Amino acid sequence: MSAPAAARASAPPLPAPGTGVAARARRGRTLRLGRRGAVSLRVEGRGLAVCLAITAVVAAVSALSLTTGDYPIGVPGVLRALVGRGEGADGFIVLGLRLPRLVTGLLVGVALGVAGAVFQLVTRNPLGSPDVIGFTHGAVSGALVVMLVLGGSGTDVAVGAVAGGFASALLVYFLSRGGGGVQGYRLILVGIGTSAALQAVNSYLLTRSEVEEAQAAQVWVTGSLNGRGWEQAAPLGAGLLVLLPVLLVLSRALGMLDLGDDAARALGVRVDGVRVAVLLLAVTLTALAAMAAGPVAFVALAAPQVARRLTGTVGPGLVAAGLTGALLVVVSDFAAQRLFAPTQLPVGVVTGAVGGVYLAYLLVGQWRRGRG
Repeated sequence: MSAPAAARASAPPLPAPGTGVAARARRGRTLRLGRRGAVSLRVEGRGLAVCLAITAVVAAVSALSLTTGDYPIGVPGVLRALVGRGEGADGFIVLGLRLPRLVTGLLVGVALGVAGAVFQLVTRNPLGSPDVIGFTHGAVSGALVVMLVLGGSGTDVAVGAVAGGFASALLVYFLSRGGGGVQGYRLILVGIGTSAALQAVNSYLLTRSEVEEAQAAQVWVTGSLNGRGWEQAAPLGAGLLVLLPVLLVLSRALGMLDLGDDAARALGVRVDGVRVAVLLLAVTLTALAAMAAGPVAFVALAAPQVARRLTGTVGPGLVAAGLTGALLVVVSDFAAQRLFAPTQLPVGVVTGAVGGVYLAYLLVGQWRRGRG
């Protein structure tokens, strides 16, 4: 099977009878917000239940993260620290160390989950995630250039990561343009090639740098929440507050893109404009997440697919994807801290191991559908 045919074959299958728009209309309700219902959100019973269940699990894992460690603190002690009445070292450990790391992980998971859902819907392919099509590696390249070539740190590295993510996104987008505009399978194929080239650039930068610099950069390249503080969480949180509402407003048009360009145009969607807008928003989320924690692997790939299977929906599912991404990151970070304690692994090691297995599962599924 040729590469374009394989990419087309991996597109999500059409919904089975009883799972289409009419069936979802019977199961859910539409909430209209703003003046004259300018913004409408679809709320389905199963999807709402899944989101609540994921939120409960996230809360439980978060409580474990705040209470366990080399210095155990009971739940009452954590609660007192959260309200500013911590005793002894409790306040510093909870508010200065554990809580910023936890919040950063949650925000990174939400950003990657939502970005992955957008990419997969635009490309109509489960492999359409920032990890696969090069945007994450572009952010890494920008950060490495600042760290190893220009000698920057802190804010400079963050700016480099954002710039690198946008530069790689623009490169992939323009190389993917053809006579019929940007096609999903073409975007993925060009992205895979760009990703391989950027990985080579990143490896070259690491091998040509000093040992100490390369070691510090390699930890960031792997994706880590170690030592993260409010200075990383605050910009990412502000970005999510601005970008998520915009994506939710565009979610109806985004869902129509999943029907195909011709069908979306027939329904009154400005396909090219919506595609460019949501891709820019998703690239920004990816770059902000990389800025905060480095390239945490495979969360953007797995979270939207897991959320879609749990909720049984065929639409954007941005909220469910974001919550699933947050769950994957906090569970992986908890495992990274506890599996080999007192040694703490970068969270990207755990998400990479889990995501690699999931990627193999997706590829096997594509091969079977292609053979069928």
